[in-house]
Amino acid sequence: MRSATTAGWGMLVLAALACDAGEPPITVAAPDTADQVLFGMGHTVTVEGVRRARVEADTAYFYQNSQVAELVGVTVEFFSDEGAVTSTVTSLEGTYLWRTGNMEARGDVVAVTPDDRRLTTSILRYDQAADRLSGPEQFVFDAPEQHLEGDGFTADPDFRNVFTDRPRRGRVGEVDLER
Repeated sequence: MRSATTAGWGMLVLAALACDAGEPPITVAAPDTADQVLFGMGHTVTVEGVRRARVEADTAYFYQNSQVAELVGVTVEFFSDEGAVTSTVTSLEGTYLWRTGNMEARGDVVAVTPDDRRLTTSILRYDQAADRLSGPEQFVFDAPEQHLEGDGFTADPDFRNVFTDRPRRGRVGEVDLER
């Protein structure tokens, strides 16, 4: 019985070797189909000539037809009208939509502000037209004298106004919130 099994495996290996190695694979990974790949990418987003954000990525995969860039190792800085940094967002990966300027950060998302506000979540989305951040997943927001945990949020890019319809717990000054 053992020799039959060995012979079966041997036939399988011979059949695999007989295949034409020049044939393309049946499935193609997304990075393999990118029109361009950039390492150490940096892009400044402007609205009516005013710098609004700076997008950086360790690696960027550009897809021309859809005008989408898939990013790895992402850092996004948001700027005020005066040019000061209002917040910095980092994530493992993300998506940048060239047509709209919208972005999505995914995986270990951390947003911090110069005045010690901090939001952590797994997904953060930026809507350029509304100049709004949002996230559909659980998040934790900390600021001096504030703590908020919830399921889904919206915020401005400097995290002065963070809202949730589904809070789990929090603290504002001396007031504790519990669900």
